[in-house]
Amino acid sequence: MADIEMMAGGSYAQLTNMDIRSFGWRGVSVCVNDRQSKQPKEILSDVNGFVRAGELLALMGPSGSGKSTLLNVLAQRTSTLAADIQGSMFINGRDPDPRTFRRVSAYVEQEDALVGSLTVRETLNFATRLALPSTVGKAERMQRIESLLKAFGLQHQANTLVGTPIRKGISGGQKRRLSVAAQLITNPKLLFLDEPTSGLDSAASLQVISFIKAIAKAHNLIVIASIHQPSTSTFAMFDKLLLLSRGAVAYSGPTSEIQSYFAACGAPIPLYMNPAEFIIDLVNTDFSHDRDEVDKHLSRVHWSWRQSQLALALVTELAEEVDSHPIDMSETDMEQVGATAGRMSVLLALIHRSLIKSYRDVIAYGIRVAMYMGLAIMMGTVWLRLSPTQGNIQSFINAIFFGGAFMSFMAVAYIPAFLEDRALYVKERANGLYGPTSFLLSNFITGVPYLFLISILFSIVAYWLANFRPAGDAFFTWVMWLFLDLIAAESLVVLISSLVPNFVVALAGTAFANGLWMCTGGFLVPPQTLNPFWRYVFHYIDYQAYVFQGMMVNEFGSRNYSCDVTPGSGPGECSCLYPSDMARECLIDGKAILENYGYSTGDQGKWVGILLAIIVGYRALGWLVLYLKRT
Repeated sequence: MADIEMMAGGSYAQLTNMDIRSFGWRGVSVCVNDRQSKQPKEILSDVNGFVRAGELLALMGPSGSGKSTLLNVLAQRTSTLAADIQGSMFINGRDPDPRTFRRVSAYVEQEDALVGSLTVRETLNFATRLALPSTVGKAERMQRIESLLKAFGLQHQANTLVGTPIRKGISGGQKRRLSVAAQLITNPKLLFLDEPTSGLDSAASLQVISFIKAIAKAHNLIVIASIHQPSTSTFAMFDKLLLLSRGAVAYSGPTSEIQSYFAACGAPIPLYMNPAEFIIDLVNTDFSHDRDEVDKHLSRVHWSWRQSQLALALVTELAEEVDSHPIDMSETDMEQVGATAGRMSVLLALIHRSLIKSYRDVIAYGIRVAMYMGLAIMMGTVWLRLSPTQGNIQSFINAIFFGGAFMSFMAVAYIPAFLEDRALYVKERANGLYGPTSFLLSNFITGVPYLFLISILFSIVAYWLANFRPAGDAFFTWVMWLFLDLIAAESLVVLISSLVPNFVVALAGTAFANGLWMCTGGFLVPPQTLNPFWRYVFHYIDYQAYVFQGMMVNEFGSRNYSCDVTPGSGPGECSCLYPSDMARECLIDGKAILENYGYSTGDQGKWVGILLAIIVGYRALGWLVLYLKRT
């Protein structure tokens, strides 16, 4: 407690809530349309509640009771709820402005929104950079970070990685404490916690709730947490309880009065039994066989609450708070919470965080580099040192198709890393930190240097081993086409993974799209003989088609290939598969090969422009999907 008390005073007193005295809600009801019956279904029914500064409220109930829905409604995170929501919420007795409410509150997800490849201190550092305005100096940011590390008992793990699937980090309880600390960095007055003890044992759960209670008491914060079935010690940490069953209130009031209330209702809590376990079992209807008896039992529970003195006292307390002289937040506090990090600061922070993640997390790019290098060695040794003869022309064409198409196809390896980034983006967007523009820009800017590095490394191995046109300009032109190919492929991954954020479905969708582009790209079937439907619908928007054309022109536009001499013929009589003006010299002009595919040598600039437009189109569609989808 010494660290927490130290935080509450002196230089870190800004965390302490001096402006919000209460948070209440009255008549909250949520109704949705049932997909099966097509009839309205009530999720929450006339729920009241009231919490004062410095108090912890436990939101409890069996599965399906509506506690998660209520928590989201109270936190004003209802954009994903296709429901009719009724009721009122009050801060200091008056309706809060949504913009102000979001800035004075924080929401901690059930799943930890943490980057496993960052250290504990780096996690808090990026939290400050994403949330705090530029007016907060570096010294103050560092002070907030160090104070929170001490208050949450994380100072000894400050330089430890959070943890990735292949590298162990901090424990589950420490991750939960870090998640809460990352939200407190912005000095919220209201803290919403979704199942903060989920996945933790009883000791770790008690530790997490103890830290939260200590912070709330020391800084006069309001904490509302949904919790499934806490241990006796953990349950005793809460000041108030709101118990739900089938969307209706079964109890709402101080935890100290639970024993007397349920005893008066004819359901006394056994002496040595966990009160939380008893009351959950009392209102749980999932395992009952007699439906009518269950309905009667719940009706009695709900009726007992509505007729109780505690329910009447709660309604009176809410009315008195609303009818009293409402207290506005001070001008100073409004200036403090009203300011947020600038867009450029957010973008730079996201880029910095992504760069750290990408070089520490081998799944993001490390494995992809190894895969591409393996592909380069395989390609270079299969098409090893091809000589420029007409017998190898088809082999050169095959190698060009393989290099472009399979490099694009292997971009599916980026799906897991992007889905992880997207999940973090969804949670941080819900907290109002940034939107899809900053996310996609940072994602693109971070990926470009890695994709260019992959293009260079792959080309150094495969290009020279296969003996493509031996010229410096030809090599770097090949690198350019491969680089654009990888950017387009990754943009396609971003679009599909944003649309269907499920690994298996995104993998299948991306693989299908790449197969489609391979079929309509112009290699398997020349564009001029391609079925009109596939040609006009897909060929002209196929980025692999332009990569293939560009690489073909790069190889054959300025290179000649020797023909076979006709057996038994005189000098200068050759058998050339592609007729050209150089046939008398037993050579094939590479342009003749291009003519066979319908390609010309003066359209490379146009192809680059079209390819860039396709990339921008994929990214724009990805932005639109992320903008419209909030989950």
